[in-house]
Amino acid sequence: MPMTDLSDLPPLKDVIQTFHLNARKALGQNFLLDLNLTRKIVRNANLPDGIHVIEIGPGPGGMTRALLESNAGSVTVIETDPRAVAVMEDLKTVVPDRLNVVSGDALKMDISTLAPAPRAIVANLPYNIATVLLIGWLRSISRFQQMTLMFQKEVAERIAAQPGGRTYGRLSVLCQWLCDVRLVQDIPKTAFTPPPKVTSSVVHFIPRPRPLAPARLETLERVTGLAFGQRRKMIRQSLKSLDPDFDQLGIAETLRAEQLTVKDFCRIAEHVDGKELQDNP
Repeated sequence: MPMTDLSDLPPLKDVIQTFHLNARKALGQNFLLDLNLTRKIVRNANLPDGIHVIEIGPGPGGMTRALLESNAGSVTVIETDPRAVAVMEDLKTVVPDRLNVVSGDALKMDISTLAPAPRAIVANLPYNIATVLLIGWLRSISRFQQMTLMFQKEVAERIAAQPGGRTYGRLSVLCQWLCDVRLVQDIPKTAFTPPPKVTSSVVHFIPRPRPLAPARLETLERVTGLAFGQRRKMIRQSLKSLDPDFDQLGIAETLRAEQLTVKDFCRIAEHVDGKELQDNP
């Protein structure tokens, strides 16, 4: 396994001081400096031998070090902060063959082009863009073998929520439609520098060989957006603009969005597409 011994590297606190890498709120930076914790997160990711890992926002490199110590074939980091880019370039001198440094905004790039298959994403995501990044990756989920991502705990719970609960929503449907989703571990506020105001949670995503049920992502987004946008209303009202035939679908129109399963939403999305195709041949 291509693991690297990084035991001689300076402590992360020294790295922060050397590169003046004080965390900036505007960049959503909260650094994990406990290497035992980052190693545990990487162990729980259960990375297959030789997989090529992409990390977003490495900061001073706590997760990066754990990834380089793992059985990953290579690690590609994407960083917008020039100070953290300098940290990564410095680390690259120690592992020139296994670390790739990309300076740029992950929101503006197709990250799957940065590493060969099989690919995985492992990242402590900036809270302010985490959901947007996730939705973007879901659009091309077949390009990744797995993802292990850190979110605010409330977002993680929404991702994994089951029908009937208050946290079940659009994000639950989209993620579970395309992936097997598992909550891995909570990370306390005190583990971060500076500590955020909320607990974080790590979520593991394994893309399904095929989606849970037939549907187009764009239509499923539209249907779930309308349904959960008015979640207190019955679906006959929240989905009124789509004019679905609930009798034909076998779904009670008096249900509310949180009472529908992922497959129910897929059936509605397929029905809407068929109806619009019929109306606009």
